[in-house]
Amino acid sequence: MSLALPLFAVTPVTAAAQVLAQQPGDGDNGGQGEDFGKSSPVGLFVLILFLIAVAFLIRSMTKHLKRVPASFDEPDAPAAPAAAEAPGEALAEPKAAESRQEKTDHGS
Repeated sequence: MSLALPLFAVTPVTAAAQVLAQQPGDGDNGGQGEDFGKSSPVGLFVLILFLIAVAFLIRSMTKHLKRVPASFDEPDAPAAPAAAEAPGEALAEPKAAESRQEKTDHGS
């Protein structure tokens, strides 16, 4: 996306940008003194604390991930509960098998 300025606004905007971008000429560096950008022992201590905290978080995460099952699919139900769900069908099948066997025994 580009910024399209009307022709009459180009000169004032450009002049304002040049004025605002200038460094002050009185020797003030904008708060950037001699020690600007140098770290202190407190910064090193905080960095070490963060690294230790991250190490403990990684350790805890790996422990929790080891407890996660390989699959969240429910295991296949055994045959006994399926028969208990439909007791009428389970009883009808053996009777039908017995009647078929009796017919073959009598026929021979």
